Amino acid sequence: METVSSSPSTASAACRLAETGDELAAHFAVRRRVFVDDQALFAVTDKDERDWTEGTLHVVAIADGLIWAELGAAMPQSGGGYHYLLEAYGPKGPGRLMSFLFLWAIVTTMPLIIASGAVGFAQYAMYLYPAMTMWQTKLLAVGVCLLATLIVHRRIDGVGRWGMALGVVVLGAAAWIIGEGVLNARLDQIVVPAGGWRLSREFFVGLGGATLYAVYDYSGYTTVCNVGGEVVRPAENIPRSILVAIGLVAALYIAMNFSIIGVMPWRQAMQSTYVVSDFVANLHGRTAASVMTVLILVASFASVFANMLGVSRVPYAAASQGRFFSVFARLHRDGFPSWSVRFIGFTSAALCLVGLDALIRVVTVSWVIVGCLGAVAAPTALRAIRPDIRRPFRMWLYPIPSLIALTGWLFVVLTSGLTYILIGVTLLAAGAAAYLWRAERLAEWPFGTGITI
Repeated sequence: METVSSSPSTASAACRLAETGDELAAHFAVRRRVFVDDQALFAVTDKDERDWTEGTLHVVAIADGLIWAELGAAMPQSGGGYHYLLEAYGPKGPGRLMSFLFLWAIVTTMPLIIASGAVGFAQYAMYLYPAMTMWQTKLLAVGVCLLATLIVHRRIDGVGRWGMALGVVVLGAAAWIIGEGVLNARLDQIVVPAGGWRLSREFFVGLGGATLYAVYDYSGYTTVCNVGGEVVRPAENIPRSILVAIGLVAALYIAMNFSIIGVMPWRQAMQSTYVVSDFVANLHGRTAASVMTVLILVASFASVFANMLGVSRVPYAAASQGRFFSVFARLHRDGFPSWSVRFIGFTSAALCLVGLDALIRVVTVSWVIVGCLGAVAAPTALRAIRPDIRRPFRMWLYPIPSLIALTGWLFVVLTSGLTYILIGVTLLAAGAAAYLWRAERLAEWPFGTGITI
């Protein structure tokens, strides 16, 4: 049985997340990192571009993480960015449009992210079963999304046990790769090609393309904000969780990449379809590589599971306050947003029919345009409009992190290609049109003061 909730805290009251949010945020952010997506990043970069990509993304991620840490500590509510934008830009003015666009980005782009994880899972599974046909891989990806939906379709305390178990496997696989690198890597293989640091237009276009993939890989560190109302001591744990997650991902990313290219020549890694499995096969043979592949598949499934868990809470939290389409406010008798979970899960499953590269490019550019750029200015707007809100955590060196994040996101968008920019702008325009249609019916800004929730 389902009901329409009138309070976003209903699900939160049923249970609370772990005593700290560190494990949750790290699990969301690490997900499958270099396991599945590195093959794509190796394929689109030379060694020099890859090094620049790593450095660029670490800086941008830290800057963006400081923005979300300040917002999350100040307004720890389930729904995350929706609440931040609503308050920062005015709950009776433009904040309604900005928060609606954030929700629009969630329901239009997040299923793409989840689908990309499932497609990556299916493609990597071909290492174990090379005879798999294209349609078999697509059906396998659909099955991954449906299984994750089944697991997430329950109370969050039961879901949390699954999350911790999957997180252990992810970190175990990472530790294996790093350990092999420590024991077997050769420093003479970690070299920069002749002319590798020569800056040119082609270099920066290639860097932009590589950064797009890396941005996609890094997505996840803000997911803890989506369930902020269910985190104990959020003023302390949300900022710490975000920064620990970014630091952990950066450390694992650098260590794992140096481990791989210290054993496999980087040009060979560029040609590899299953780079981590081939890395292990070079050292220990096919059997060990198959074991690693299974661990990678678990990590990839963890990506699908973790994103679906966090994303499904955001439209529910807004709809339960009357700020989004009311169907998303439906609550299961066990206290979880059942309709939102099903919508995200089934939409993700349908999108598995799209290719992985197209999914990554569309979702990254669209999410940056529709979901990220507004959040960059939110701390500045919030300080000006709502000085009464207590800020337990303030971003370091304000406003420098905001400027770095804005520059980084614009660089990703402008180097992505005209097709993907147009897709992102079209989604933004469609979201604005949907808001105006709804606002006119409810006499909300800019057509009136709206109803009182």
